[in-house]
Amino acid sequence: MSEAPTTNGAGATEAPRPSNFVRDIIIQDVAVGKHGGRVHTRFPPEPNGYLHIGHAKSICLNFGLAREFNGKCNLRFDDTNPCKEEVEYVESIERDVRWMGFEWDGLYYASDYFGQLYEWAIELVKQGKAYVCDLTAEQVREYRGTLTEPGKESPYRNRPIEENLDLFTRMKNGEFPDGSRTLRAKIDMASPNLNMRDPVLYRILRASHHRTGDTWCIYPMYDYAHGQSDSLEGITHSICTLEFEDHRPLYEWFIEQLGIFPSRQFEFDRLNLTYTMLSKRRLLQLVQTKVVNGWDDPRMPTLSGIRRRGYTPEALRLFCSRIGVSKTNGIIELGLLEHSLREDLNKRSPRVMAVLRPLKLVIENYPEGQIEQMEAVNNPEDPSAGTRRVEFSRELYIEQEDFRETPPKGYYRLYPGNEVRLRYGYLVRCTGVVKNDAGEVTEVRCTYDPLTKGGNTPDGRKVKSTIHWVSAAHAIDADVRLYENLFLKEDPNDVEPGKDWTDNLNPNSLEVLTGCKMEPGLAGAKAGDGFQFERMGYFCVDPDSTPEKLVFNRTIGLRDTWAKIEKAQKADQKAEKKK
Repeated sequence: MSEAPTTNGAGATEAPRPSNFVRDIIIQDVAVGKHGGRVHTRFPPEPNGYLHIGHAKSICLNFGLAREFNGKCNLRFDDTNPCKEEVEYVESIERDVRWMGFEWDGLYYASDYFGQLYEWAIELVKQGKAYVCDLTAEQVREYRGTLTEPGKESPYRNRPIEENLDLFTRMKNGEFPDGSRTLRAKIDMASPNLNMRDPVLYRILRASHHRTGDTWCIYPMYDYAHGQSDSLEGITHSICTLEFEDHRPLYEWFIEQLGIFPSRQFEFDRLNLTYTMLSKRRLLQLVQTKVVNGWDDPRMPTLSGIRRRGYTPEALRLFCSRIGVSKTNGIIELGLLEHSLREDLNKRSPRVMAVLRPLKLVIENYPEGQIEQMEAVNNPEDPSAGTRRVEFSRELYIEQEDFRETPPKGYYRLYPGNEVRLRYGYLVRCTGVVKNDAGEVTEVRCTYDPLTKGGNTPDGRKVKSTIHWVSAAHAIDADVRLYENLFLKEDPNDVEPGKDWTDNLNPNSLEVLTGCKMEPGLAGAKAGDGFQFERMGYFCVDPDSTPEKLVFNRTIGLRDTWAKIEKAQKADQKAEKKK
């Protein structure tokens, strides 16, 4: 059940707030005055990569719930692994959260709490609930047992408290080699939950931290730092994805043993999207091996990548609202994201005419040197967007696919003898073609009916197709990058025996077109500006653009009925040849 859409301060329609179990819990907590009716959430990414679309769901949930209930939401970087974390990632995450339309109430780092976490670890040792273990990482795994067999206690588990305090202090002071000792919690090696079988709290790791430098040579594990960080910040609702559900008992154990603020953890389903890879490790591999041109490559599912491609935060928020929040992991169809994107872009995108694969069209009976200003609608979805003037002349460019010398069945665009409507212009009829020495059509010849300006037909005759154009004398040149899915399979991780996940990459995920022809009004477009190229799709200006040459990225195409028909016909022809 969903609520009605709300509006923001500017009066723009926001995505509706669908009911979900986390929201219902908050409603109940507020109603009974839990934590004084206070709602405080947090978004806690590790700064070891760029945020991707999966994080968008968590951003919308954590910040959205805080906003709805007049609460607070922190941005906290869980920076407990200095080997993989960088300032570059911190800055990109801040940028992405703001782009999504949210602002944090507090900016924190787990590293802010390293001193307090260490003191709490000392307290656990003094209570006899933590000990220094000399087992190697491999031995710890062996002793842990399996899902069906209990683990074995470490031979170092019952060290005297004073010895543990001495060893842990010396670990901190850098007296032992990396990996030689760990501090572990003393819980239950027979627990059916493997996370409770004496988990590691600290490891020795000589690595320079992006904030604390070389101050520390021991670092807390995520499971140890996370809940206590929530507690220190007074987080009332700690919202995580489902893979942390088995970690919740450990989260609660630390809070209980230390007697600190009782933050609570709730788990929801993570976002899995067809044709999309959301593993940070594998996305990093794509960047490092130069399969893509950086984290913000428009084929990447990173927020910086899809932003560069032309996605809007409004479309992402709408999508996240539609997919909802549940306790069961599933896979969302990419088509639902694309539907949300088209819905948003259709309302906001100015319309322009652009010819990506130009073919010259000459109107033989149009006066040479004459220029007309045709009135074109900027956005039929937004009357307030008004109109613009577009130059019309004797020589135009049209799309190559809008002409066929020998048209197949069902083709209604331009071909010899056929008449079509030029968008905002006149009706023209094809009278012939000009070819080069290779027999390729380089120019289409037409005549026009001067009584049909604006596409009107006083005599009532009908044409079955309208095509777009740009004036050859006034067009500006641009490059256009056409993007497709980066992966060929719905599940990029579905790998056949003997193959690697990279074998599922789409070799045709990018096509670059040069010499495209655009309306002259686009000359002043800036990086990030989005448009609908009429009949072609939605495009935005790429940061690679220069004053001399614009570069456009295709955000998403329009539905093209003819392309489907043509594809089906080719398939039928191929099948006929096989017979």
